[in-house]
Amino acid sequence: MKTKTKNDLEDIQQQATLVKTVSPELRRTVSEVSQWNSASRAVRGVWPQYQRFRSLTVDQGRLMTEQDEAEGARVILLGNEANRQLFPGKEVIGQPLMVNGYQYTVIGVLEKKKQNGSYGSGPDNTQLFTTYSAMARDFPPPERPGIVRGFVNNIVIEPVSPDLHEKAVDQVKRIIAERHHYDPEDKEALWIWDTLQGSKFTERIFSVMTLFFGAVALLTLALGGIGVMNIMLVAVTERTREIGVRKALGATAVDIKRQFLVESAIITLVSGTAGLSLGVGVCLLMRLIPLPDFIPHPVISPIAIAASITTLTAITVLAGIYPALRASNLSPIECLRAD
Repeated sequence: MKTKTKNDLEDIQQQATLVKTVSPELRRTVSEVSQWNSASRAVRGVWPQYQRFRSLTVDQGRLMTEQDEAEGARVILLGNEANRQLFPGKEVIGQPLMVNGYQYTVIGVLEKKKQNGSYGSGPDNTQLFTTYSAMARDFPPPERPGIVRGFVNNIVIEPVSPDLHEKAVDQVKRIIAERHHYDPEDKEALWIWDTLQGSKFTERIFSVMTLFFGAVALLTLALGGIGVMNIMLVAVTERTREIGVRKALGATAVDIKRQFLVESAIITLVSGTAGLSLGVGVCLLMRLIPLPDFIPHPVISPIAIAASITTLTAITVLAGIYPALRASNLSPIECLRAD
C-alpha cells in the first residue's frame, strides 16, 4: 500500500479536472481531557470543505472556516457521542479541551448523524474534528517506515458529478500512480472506499427485492382471482334454475353476463379494499413504533397503490368473464330441467 502525502492532494487539485473538492484526512486516537471528563477518541484533521461533502452539520456552535485552517487555529468540533462523554450536560461552546496535551477550543457540536457504516476508526458521531494544519503541527503520526513528513491517512474527494465519479477516481489513481511510480492498474497499491459504488450496490439490492416482492404480490392477486372465478363457477352451477327463469322471462345473454360480472366485481372490490386498508393501516401503525435510525419506517407509495388497483381491475375482468360467459350461454330449457 503506497504512502499518501499532502503533496498528492496538491497535484490532484491542479490536475484532476473531474474532482470538485478534495481534502486530506489525518487521523489519530489521542487523549482528550475536559473539566468534567476524559476520553481517548479518534481525532481527524481535515480541510474545511471536508465538512460539506461529508455532510457535517452543527447542532451547536459553528463549523471550521478557511481562516481557521490558514491560521492553524486550535479549534475542535465534537461528534454527538464525544460531546456526551466529555461535556455531559454542560455548556460546551467556547470551552477548553486538552487534546494530546495541547489546549483546543470547542467551536461546535455536530448534529447526531444517521450513519450505519464508516471507514477508518468509526462513525462520525464518535469522532472529533480539527483543522488539518493544527493537527499536522501539534501531533502528527510518529515517523516510521511508511509514515513520512506530510503523511495523510486518507485523501477524500468529491467528483464534479455522480455520473462521472468512476472517471474522477481513475484520474486520481493515475495522478498518484505517476507520483509514486507504480502501475495505476495495480489494485493492491491504493485502497479505495467508494461510497457511490456502495450506494449503487445497495440500490441494486433493493431493486431486486422490489421486483421479488412485486412478483409475490402479483402471484397472490392471481391466486385470489382464481379463487373468485371458482366461487362464481359454483354460483353459476347452483343458480342454474334462476338463470333459466330469468331467460324465460326475457333476460338476454348480455343481461346474464352483466349480472355475474357485477357480482364478481363486488367480491373482488370488497376483498381488495379490505386488503388495501389493512396494508395501509399496518404501515401507519408501524410509524408509531420506534425503530433504529438506520431502519426506515414503511412508506406508502401512491405508485404501488395505483399499480395494485390496476392489477385488481384486470383480475376482476379475467376472473369474472369466464363464469359470466358460461352462464350467458346456458339454454333456458336445460336450465329449467336442472335439479
